[in-house]
Parts: sequence; structure tokens; C-alpha cells
Amino acid sequence: MNKRKIFSALFLILITSFAYCQNTKPYVLTGADVLISENLDLLKGKSLGIVSNQTGLLRNGTHIADTLLNIPGIRIKALFGPEHGFKGDNADGSILNDTTDETGIKIYSVYGKTRKPTPQMLKDIDLLIFDMQSVGVRFYTFISTMFYTLEAGAENNIPVIVLDRPNPIGGINVDGPIVDKELQSFVGIAPIPVMHGMTMGELALLFNEEKMLKDGIKAELRIIKMKNWKREYYYDETGLNWIPTSPNIPDLETAIVYPGACFLEGTNISEGRGTEFPFLLFGAPYLNSEKIIQDLIKSDIRGASFKEQKFTPVEIPGKAVKPKYENTNCSGIKITIEDRKEFKPVEFGVKLISIIAQNYPQEFSWRGSIERLFGKKYLREMISENQGFNSIISMWQNEINEFKSLRNKYLLY
Repeated sequence: MNKRKIFSALFLILITSFAYCQNTKPYVLTGADVLISENLDLLKGKSLGIVSNQTGLLRNGTHIADTLLNIPGIRIKALFGPEHGFKGDNADGSILNDTTDETGIKIYSVYGKTRKPTPQMLKDIDLLIFDMQSVGVRFYTFISTMFYTLEAGAENNIPVIVLDRPNPIGGINVDGPIVDKELQSFVGIAPIPVMHGMTMGELALLFNEEKMLKDGIKAELRIIKMKNWKREYYYDETGLNWIPTSPNIPDLETAIVYPGACFLEGTNISEGRGTEFPFLLFGAPYLNSEKIIQDLIKSDIRGASFKEQKFTPVEIPGKAVKPKYENTNCSGIKITIEDRKEFKPVEFGVKLISIIAQNYPQEFSWRGSIERLFGKKYLREMISENQGFNSIISMWQNEINEFKSLRNKYLLY
């Protein structure tokens, strides 16, 4: 038995033993774990480019790149970092430059001058590996980085392996509008809903097989599936440790609220950046928090509770640069998830904005990003016309049913 096979066998024994010791909970092996334990032959003699960040960890806590770097016969030629950087310690929207890691390997930013690996970056690479934990939401840009990785692979005849990871908010719920073609952008790269209910591997198959990539090209794509993951699992039911996916998604509760709370970025309401509770705390100087909470309760938001909480956004290095209402006292509302299976985050976001806009028609205002985040023009239009939020929510139901039929072809679990 050669060294590689011995390493693989020992790794499998290690993670299996660990799982056995944790037998009070389900355990999930990510695609990265399965690659190391069962599929190292796919990498034999290859020169790799790895698209990842701080979330690309194995169960034993080591990074996929560090693990592969120490396996004889595997060469890592380049690393590629998405928004927030390869180490995940840059604030949202920060334009990142290329760097070199401590081993001398080039780290290319695909959230800088370019967002897609270029032919020059891919020189001498004959296999791309994508391994990144996302949060199950269309406008979270790791999806777009994967989309462009597939395009780059197809354009440069380089195969792509996607190492699958859980959808942390579950693989069942599908909700929110599908982004219109004319509104597609880096926060809405393809015609999928806000909550797509798919894993990254499933999304990669959808993008590739439905010819969503540029000019309908297709990558030579392979998905390394997880083991033991079920669609109903939230992340804390997988036995995996939560790694903050970005500076302002520090925990699972934030990820659960994020699909609706992120709409606040398209308004003059603070989404809580610059505080300890981004996306769980929101408000503005002009709000009467008690009145907004009463209206939220009347709107039949289930699975969540609300309380008044004043806050003052401040700049936080690596987390919040020039947050809304910086150093200004805000009247706010803190949301707590009581029953995540009952809570509908997209509907919550629409109801919250509608209620605030109706209560404060003079003070409330929109930002230009709302259409790109929401994916449609009608949110701003219908709220401005004082149409009820139930009418807005009804607008996307038919297209969601159509998307569910489409996605069924690509579900792996």
C-alpha cells in the first residue's frame, strides 16, 4: 500500500472514530472529507487551483489546502479568494488585491480587479477545486464566485471539482422572487430565488446543465457529495462546527434571518452593521420601535419575537466600514428566532420594510441596490403605491413552483 492510500485509510479511520464518539447527534462528512478519504486518486499528478476561504475546513479542523499541500504527488499552483478574502477577515465590499501565502503560493483575489479567474491566473493549472460554505441565499456572493469558476473552467478546458457542503438553513424551503434577467448581477448571478434550498454542488449542476453559464458553455464538472446529510438538517444538526462564513454572518441564527433582513441594505434602515448583532438588530433614528413591533405582531410573523433595543453603529475594522448612521443613536428592534421551521425570512423582510415605509413615508427612502437584491422592480413600486405586503408576497408564488420542478432534477440528497 503506497503512502497516499495509507494516509487515506488513516484519515477515514480518524473521522469515523470521531463520529462514533459523537453518536448522540447525526454527523455529516463534507465533500472535502470524502475527497481526502476516498477520492485522492482524482488528484494524482495534478496541478491544482483551489477556490476557497476560511470555511474550507475538514472535520479535523485543518484546511483543505493545507491538507493537500502535505500529500506527496499533489501540487497546488494557486489559491483563489472570494469576497472577504481567502481568510474571510475583510469587510463586505472591500476590493481585495492578490497576495502570497506563507508557503509562497499565489493567492489571487476574485473579488478585486476581476471576479473570474483569468487565463493568466490559470496558467499551469489542470484541475480546479471549489470548496466554500455558503448560506443558502441567492445574493450571497460565494454562489457567484462558483458560477465564474465554472465559466473559467469551461473557457480554459480545465475540469472543476466542487466539494459539497450543507445548506445551513436546510435544503427544503424555497422562497422569494427569481431575479429577472435585466437585474442579474454579482448579487444575483442566475435565475434562482432568494432561498433556493440547494447545496453548492446542486447549484453547480443546475448552472452547468441548464446552460446558465456564458454562451451556454459547460464545464467538465464533478461533485464530491457529502455523506449523511439530510435536506431537513439545519447546520447545527450536522455535527459540524460553525465557521463564520463572513464577518457579518457570525452564527446560524443570523444566517436564518439573513434572507429577509438583507433587503434592508436597499433602504435607509440600518441592518445592524457596526453592531454586535448584524441582521438581527435593525432600526433608524426616526423609528418608534414600539409601534413597529406592534405592527409586526399584527402582520402574523410566526416563529420570531421582537424587543426594543437602542443602538449606535460604529466602524468595526474588518466588519463594518462606514455603516449607516455611524455614531448616531438609533431606535432599534432586536429579532430572536423562536421556531425556525415556522419563521419565513423572506416574507419577514417584505413585511418589515412595508410597515416602516407606511409609517414613515417622509423619512423612509430606498437605495439603488434594492432591485438587484430583491430581483424584481415591483417591491419598490408596490410599497410606494401602498399595496399590501400580502399582495407583494403573492407575486412570486407561481415562479417558485416552476423553479421547484426544475431543481428536482439536480437534487443529490
